Amino acid sequence: MEENGKIGQKDRQEKNSFRRSAVMNLMLVIVLVLLSNVLSVFVFKRFDLTAEKRFTLNDHTVQLLEELNDIVYVRVYLDGDLPAGYQRLRNATREMLDEFRVHNKKVEFEFINPSDANDEKERKAIYKQLMDEGLRYTTPVEQKDAGMTQSLIWPGALITYRNKTVPVQLLQSKTYRTEDEMINRSVNDLEYEFTNAFRKLQTTIKPSIAFIEGHGELDSLRTYDFMQALREYYIVDRVRIDSQLNSLVNRTVRGDSSIFYPRYKAIIIAGPDSAFSEKDKFIIDQYLMRGGRILWLLDRVNASMDSLGQQSSALVYPRELNLDDMLLRYGVRINANLLMDLRSASIPLVTGQVGNQPRMEFFRWFYFPLSLPESKHTIVNNLNAIRFEFASSIDTLVAPGIRKTVLLAGSKRGQLLNTPGRISLNILREEPDPKMFTSSGVPLAVLLEGKFDSHFRNFRNDLRTDNRIGFLAQAVKPGAMIVVSDGDVAKNGYSKSSGKISPLGYDKYTRELFGNRDFLVNCVNYLCDDSGLISVRARNVELRLLDHARVKVEELQLNLINVGLPVLLFIVMGLILLYIRKRSYASRSNS
Repeated sequence: MEENGKIGQKDRQEKNSFRRSAVMNLMLVIVLVLLSNVLSVFVFKRFDLTAEKRFTLNDHTVQLLEELNDIVYVRVYLDGDLPAGYQRLRNATREMLDEFRVHNKKVEFEFINPSDANDEKERKAIYKQLMDEGLRYTTPVEQKDAGMTQSLIWPGALITYRNKTVPVQLLQSKTYRTEDEMINRSVNDLEYEFTNAFRKLQTTIKPSIAFIEGHGELDSLRTYDFMQALREYYIVDRVRIDSQLNSLVNRTVRGDSSIFYPRYKAIIIAGPDSAFSEKDKFIIDQYLMRGGRILWLLDRVNASMDSLGQQSSALVYPRELNLDDMLLRYGVRINANLLMDLRSASIPLVTGQVGNQPRMEFFRWFYFPLSLPESKHTIVNNLNAIRFEFASSIDTLVAPGIRKTVLLAGSKRGQLLNTPGRISLNILREEPDPKMFTSSGVPLAVLLEGKFDSHFRNFRNDLRTDNRIGFLAQAVKPGAMIVVSDGDVAKNGYSKSSGKISPLGYDKYTRELFGNRDFLVNCVNYLCDDSGLISVRARNVELRLLDHARVKVEELQLNLINVGLPVLLFIVMGLILLYIRKRSYASRSNS
C-alpha cells in the first residue's frame, strides 16, 4: 500500500510538472506573439522569395518614390470583363502599385472601366477624353466557345502630380509574334513605365543633347525613332559645327577670365560619310576635354545593300573620315574590315517562280551580324540581340588612365574580310564552312571612361592660343565615350513613297524587333549619368505562361488530377490513421 501511495504521489508530481511546463510554454508563445506584433509596428520587413525578385523594386525606383512630396494619383483604365492576358496585366499592375504604396503612402490609385457607362454618347465622350490625354486603345480578338469576340480595351493609366498629368501606356506597342509575348513584355516593363512617368513628373528642366551634322551623317528621317526615344529625357538638337568654336562649348567672360562649359550633355555622331576637318576635330576634342560625352556610330567601310541592287557583287573599300588618329589617342581603333558572322540576320532572295509570282526564300546574310549581349554591364544587361549592318572590328589600345569595356561583340564563329575587297550574294548559294569562321568575340561596341588626353596636346597651331576656346591638354574631369563600329545601327526604316517610318531595329521581312533602340538609348542615358533608369529598364521578370494548346489536349487529365488527387490522398491518409489506431488499441489490450 505504501509503495502504491508513493507511485501515485510521483504520478501527481509529474502531472503537475507537465502542467506548469505547458502553462510556461503557452505564456512564452503569447509573449513572443505580442512582442512580434509590437516590433512590427516599428520595424517593417518584407521577404521576396521569387527567383527573379519580382516583388522587389529597383533602388532607383525606391529613390524616386521617396522623393515624392505630394499625392500621386494613378487612374488605371484597365478593368471590367477582360481577356485572360489582359487580366494578368491588370493584376500585375495592381501588384506593382501596391508595392509603390508600401514605400510611399502618397501613391494613390484606382482602376476604372471606361466602357462602364450605360449611355453610348457618354462612352464616346470618355473615349475621346482618353485619346486627348494621350492613351491608346486596343481591340483584341478572343476565341470563346460561342465563337470569336472582339472587345475595346484601354490598357493605360493617367498619373497626376501637382497639377501635371502624364499618360502611361501599359501595353507595349512594339511588334511581337504572339499576344502572350506582348503581355509578358508589358508585365516585365511595368516598373520601368511607371518609374519613367514619375521621373517626368519630377523633372523641371531637361538636359540638352545634340546630333552632329555637316559630314554626311544620318538625317532626321533616318534617326527619327532614335530621336523620339531620346526626347522623353532630353532636349534634342541637330548641330552643324562648321568650324564655329562656340558650336559645342559655351564661354562666359567674368572680368579678365573666361569660363568654358559644354553646351550639350552629350553629342551623337551617327554614320558620317565624309571627312572631318582638323578644325571640327579640334572643337570636338575640346568639348570632350570640358566634360562633354560622345557617342560615335561610325562606318569604317563603304558598303551598302544598295550597291547590290543591280548586281550580285560589289566593291567595298575603306571610308576616309579623318578620325583614326583622334580615336587612337583616346584608346581605340576601328579597322577597315567587315565582320562576317554565322550568327546573323536573314535577307529575302528570289529563288524562282510560283505561277506569276516570285518565290522568296530567306538566307543568313553574314554581313549583318547579330550581337547577343554577354556583358553584365548596365548598358547591355538583358537586352535583345542588336542588329548590325556591315560592321567592322574594334581594337582597344593602351591609353593611360582610360578604362575600356567591350559592350557588344560578334559570336564565336566570325570571319574578317579585309578591304578593299568584294562582297557577293553568291556566298548564299553554298553552305558556309565553319572552319573558315575562326574569329571569336570580335568587339563591335566599346565604352571608354577616364581622363582623356587631348589629341592636339602635342600639336602647334593657332587654335591652341585662341582665347575663344581656352585650350586644354587634358580633360578637367573623368569623361566617357562609346564607340560603335556601325552607323546603320541607329538607322530606322523609311519609305519615301508612303512616308512611313519603321521602329528602330525592326526587320520588315522577318517582323522581328531587335534591341537597337534600347541599346542606343541606354548608351545616351549612361553618358548623361542616368544609369539608374537603365537598371530599371534592364530588369527581366520571367513569367511562367500556360501552354494553351497542351491545356486543351490534356484538359480531362488535368481536371481528374486536380479534383481526384486530393480526394484520393484524403482516403489514403484516413486508412493510414485507422490502421495506426487499431495497432495502438491492440498493443494496449495485450499489455
